Amino acid sequence: MKVALIGATGDVGTPLTRELSSRGHLVTAITTHPKDVLDLPGVTALAGNANDRQTLPQQIAGHDVVISSIQFLKTDHAALIESVKASGVPRYFVNGGCGTLLVPGTTTRIMDTPEFPAPAAAPAEAAARFFDRIQQETELNWTFLSPPPGIGPGERTGVFRLGRDELLTRSDGPPAISYDDYAIAIVDELENPSVARERFTVGY
Repeated sequence: MKVALIGATGDVGTPLTRELSSRGHLVTAITTHPKDVLDLPGVTALAGNANDRQTLPQQIAGHDVVISSIQFLKTDHAALIESVKASGVPRYFVNGGCGTLLVPGTTTRIMDTPEFPAPAAAPAEAAARFFDRIQQETELNWTFLSPPPGIGPGERTGVFRLGRDELLTRSDGPPAISYDDYAIAIVDELENPSVARERFTVGY
């Protein structure tokens, strides 16, 4: 596939670039820090900004899928979504936030529970606003992936569970996934699509 990855040098974007390259996909790595893009087969660094509705549509046009993996607090939601629509790219994949995941067996978002950390509240609210907006889109073939709160550095195991709207809990530790395994889940879904105009999640 030809993949346009917006936010290719972040905590998720970096291992995702590596995973896409290792599977033979061609990656246009769009970032405000193009010098930090991994030097890998099939990867082309490109300076770009998710909020630039004039240039971004041209940069992502002609790809099979566009992925955004950026901070929602710093993003003009309308500009990004309109740029993706204007580009004509047939699929849009969003690396989303964990806050809108539901407490298992309830309709309560984890961001609305007392245990949700206060420093994460503002980013979670921004991600929730984007999630609400993307759900209203009927023209885009979008997919939204919410990580567990415990996403972070760790091993690439290739062993994890998939879910939809509820947080995946476990008996032997807090909800978690490594960045590398999260990248595997994203590329798996891109190669074998099963979630259209919906959200899913992943975890150990």
